[in-house]
Amino acid sequence: MVEKLLHTPEGVRDIYNAECERKLRLQNHLHHVMKLYGYKDIQTPTFEFFDIFSKERGTVAARDMYKFFDRDGNTLVLRPDITPSIARCAAKYYKEENLPIRLCYMGNTFINNGSYQGKLKETTQLGAELINDDSPDADAEMLALTIECLLKAGLKEFQVEIGEADFFRGLVEEAGFGEEEENQLRVLIEKKNMFGVEELILSKDINIELKTVFLTLPELFGTLDKLMEAKAMTKNERALKAIERLEQLYTILTAYGLEKYITFDLGMLSKYNYYTGIIFRAYTYGTGDTIVNGGRYDNLVGQFGKDAPAIGMAILADQLMLALSRQKIEIKTEAENTLILYKHELLKNAVVLAGHFRSQEMKIELLCIKENTTLEEYITYARHSGIGGILYFEAAEMIKVIDSENGEMKEATIQDFMQ
Repeated sequence: MVEKLLHTPEGVRDIYNAECERKLRLQNHLHHVMKLYGYKDIQTPTFEFFDIFSKERGTVAARDMYKFFDRDGNTLVLRPDITPSIARCAAKYYKEENLPIRLCYMGNTFINNGSYQGKLKETTQLGAELINDDSPDADAEMLALTIECLLKAGLKEFQVEIGEADFFRGLVEEAGFGEEEENQLRVLIEKKNMFGVEELILSKDINIELKTVFLTLPELFGTLDKLMEAKAMTKNERALKAIERLEQLYTILTAYGLEKYITFDLGMLSKYNYYTGIIFRAYTYGTGDTIVNGGRYDNLVGQFGKDAPAIGMAILADQLMLALSRQKIEIKTEAENTLILYKHELLKNAVVLAGHFRSQEMKIELLCIKENTTLEEYITYARHSGIGGILYFEAAEMIKVIDSENGEMKEATIQDFMQ
């Protein structure tokens, strides 16, 4: 029974020692970039009322949520997605604000996948949301922020694929698909089952041009030329406006000098149905999953009582960590701690010196020597624990200064440090 308690449930894991340090360092780098773009921190609860993430919101399916009840019988869920929580906060705390609201967050999400398949059920997200701005400039800012974050993480080779939810919706609207047929088509396209797509499209009484666009969706992927190609294939007003929006976006991104990192994919769909405009995903080597998801959701905040356009993105920290590891990109960490090692009778000296160093913002660990433990064992311990150096009180005034990495020693007095 005790041995069983040492294991975690399926889909979650412990992160500790050097890996935890690297993850925290990565999160700090990403957070710093968001702050440079003017985003302000917000924290939302780990669990909320089920209705925040209900089907009407267009978020994760109810069967994939962790649900439970409070004492009053309310259905609660561990958040599967943070964006609806941000939308709720914007409607509650910024109801009268009409100018742009920039918010950023970091937190864990929980999705109860039907089968494990190596996927984590608890993952860390760092995200940003830009509310009250429906312009292409806002779209470009969110993409620029995404790219800058990935560059700051150390990635050199990655691609941000951009689609447009309205392009697909315009075609579906023109074809007269019902909700069930649209969902069926979405599933087939997401699974890249083009035989199924062809069967469904050919069964509909729609014009040949529209059928051609649907069947060509997987091929509408690439550079700006693909947008031109798509533009020539349809006269659908909603779809054409979507393409024009992407063209405007590309022009602005060239001003940022980031166009080499983007491609367009008009066949892109999202499992989140609250997206209304551009949608995007970032990919890199070393993981088959996306490392960033994002898009425009102009109607979601309105479901909570504030009509406000919005766009956001979420960096999947665990997938990004995996990609960096497999690409052998090092997240540099430093051995910042110093160990003060002392004999019991020299406790007061060690505490005084530790207090002096801590007042200067140094990170100090105190450790009393055990009789049966050698100095070499303490040096090995320091090396494994990420401790950069050891100050060993040999006598009341004399200290050995030890570099834990190479074992080099020199002598100093307590006055040398207290000056």
